[in-house]
Amino acid sequence: MPSRLRVATRGSQLAKWQAQFVADRLIEAHPGLIVELLVVETTGDRRLDVPIWEMGGQGVFVREVQAAVLDGRADLAVHSAKDLPSTTAPELDLACVPVREDARDALIGSTLAELPPGARVATGSVRRRAQLAWLRPDLTFAGLRGNIATRIAKAADHHAIVVAAAALYRLGLADQASEVLSTDDLLPQVGQGALAVECRAGDCVTSSSLAAIEDPVARRAVDAERGFLAGLGGGCDLPVGAYAVEDGDGRLIIDGFLATLDGRILLRDRVTGPAESGAALGSGLAERLLFEAGGSMLLEDLAS
Repeated sequence: MPSRLRVATRGSQLAKWQAQFVADRLIEAHPGLIVELLVVETTGDRRLDVPIWEMGGQGVFVREVQAAVLDGRADLAVHSAKDLPSTTAPELDLACVPVREDARDALIGSTLAELPPGARVATGSVRRRAQLAWLRPDLTFAGLRGNIATRIAKAADHHAIVVAAAALYRLGLADQASEVLSTDDLLPQVGQGALAVECRAGDCVTSSSLAAIEDPVARRAVDAERGFLAGLGGGCDLPVGAYAVEDGDGRLIIDGFLATLDGRILLRDRVTGPAESGAALGSGLAERLLFEAGGSMLLEDLAS
């Protein structure tokens, strides 16, 4: 086992909390290990005036952090799993998914039922916007960027804002939530609430160290959700979401959706199968939405 590990992370309060969480778990599993954090600024953190989807969506918060691992400045990188592209770069290994926090979304400022007609809801996510528009076609929307503290401060300017419940719980801000939304209403982003730890491909020493803090249940769920995203294709720019959970009998239940940007059309389905077949289940769910439910036509309309 190594005597020291360097952990690359974004510089936000939440990202550093997540990296420290992984560091603490590693130290617990390997007493005497020294773990250091390396803070890396990302494009997504610098360009707060641009919506995430206009910068290329997934990947804008991870590329520079991954580069720190690839060029040797760090041994591993801690990401929010929802920020990762659906496939791992061949030079990297998704070595560990620790225990998962609540994957749901939370409203701050109002509950969904108490939002008045025509209420303005702020969110930086097309996924959240599309599902809320499907549930409440009367709602209007505004953009939302920045760290959690900045977003909470902006809640007063709108009827409500939407954030990941996991972020509130991790930062001790659970009391700010007016409502944690059921996954029956809003399916989370793929990997939401989970952490993903990458190291260099072939770095057996680091990957072996990380194996001690892997949570198998979280890993199977994240693999299934990422399989769903990969099955839709890397170029899918429509709102999508997925959530996988085990039923206690060794079976995995995965829900997924695909929608138009305005939320007027929303396709949602569920599949169940052996938990160890998570990625294949997710991919199969994507195929059902694309080729049986009409999702491929939505993608064609977007491209035309």
